[in-house]
Amino acid sequence: MSTRLRLPALRQRDGHHARVTYEELFFDLVYVFAVTQLSHHLLHHLDVVGVMQTLVLWFAVWLGWQYACWVSNWFDPEAPRIRSLLFVTMLLALLMSSSIPEAFAGRAWVFAGAYATMQVGRTVFVLLEVGRSHPLAPNFRRMLAWVSVSACFWLAGAAAEGNLRLALWAVAVACEYISPMFGFAFPGLGRSHTREWTIEGGHLAERCQLFVIVALGETLLATGGVLSEVEHWSGDVVSAVLATFAGTIAMWWLYFGISSRDATAAITHSEDPGRMGANFHYVHALLIAGIIATAVGNDLVMDHPHAAVTPVYATVLVAGPLIYLLGSALYKRVVYGQAPRSHVLGAVALLVLGLMLPHMHLLAAGWLTSLVLLGVGVMDTRLKRRTRQLRG
Repeated sequence: MSTRLRLPALRQRDGHHARVTYEELFFDLVYVFAVTQLSHHLLHHLDVVGVMQTLVLWFAVWLGWQYACWVSNWFDPEAPRIRSLLFVTMLLALLMSSSIPEAFAGRAWVFAGAYATMQVGRTVFVLLEVGRSHPLAPNFRRMLAWVSVSACFWLAGAAAEGNLRLALWAVAVACEYISPMFGFAFPGLGRSHTREWTIEGGHLAERCQLFVIVALGETLLATGGVLSEVEHWSGDVVSAVLATFAGTIAMWWLYFGISSRDATAAITHSEDPGRMGANFHYVHALLIAGIIATAVGNDLVMDHPHAAVTPVYATVLVAGPLIYLLGSALYKRVVYGQAPRSHVLGAVALLVLGLMLPHMHLLAAGWLTSLVLLGVGVMDTRLKRRTRQLRG
């Protein structure tokens, strides 16, 4: 009886845009919860250590999603084996997200164990799927080396306490975030080149865009949740909701209303889509970090609209939009080759505003930061229209 060689469940490349599957959309739902957990963790730890902890946890969440995104770009999520991989990863991501509030306390082993199992297990699965001789195999061997080193630091951090845990986990994050910049170069295994990363550019851009929708959707859910718990909808409460809603719309506008379609076209037609895809992932880590920080500022505004703005509150209210504008500027630099001047002006306005905020209450501060983002959106839209008219 003849035996048939099992072929890897790779996506079929036929020159058309690879659609995002229902399996991938379902997978992303876990990250609505993860983003919520991160914003709540930051809200309850508004100090330097809390910020550093949230940053490390965020990069872990992002890296877990990012590596899964690349796998679903190469492999067909509708194939039973890959679908099973996604669902197992989804379960591990759910465990990891659920442990975020106590990750630096009593659930460190749950967080680190779920994350390390997810990263190492997925990579081992892919290596078994493609076999030794497939062109993708050397890249995944190097990836496995780095995620295994990272896993050691995650587990060592879980065994440690306090600042040592934070330091070890920061090293673990650096292993996985920085190694792709150098092609996963590892002693004895060589290095990969971005031109070898034969990704489907349009699919990758769409996946990143869907994560932004997830993060923005979480801010809207949080706004609605706060409003539903208020017994008396006073004018101040409604005004606070409108301010936070306006800021969320501004962030959506800066991303989807201006550059998202151009981004898809840019990565699809790039001579080196692997490099551009990697840049997309680095930039989106900043963009979504800005959304998470902005969500914390929104919570402060809605919970205490008449409270005085303390230096800590001022930092949070300015930092979120500022990080988002930085990410947006880098995103547009990747897409268009240059960062828009409007983002620089917006960043300067936010920094000046940061000096003024301690002299006002939270409601006014929330409106002012939202108006800065809206102003940048207006400038960007006008500039894009002028550019199209000149080209036309």
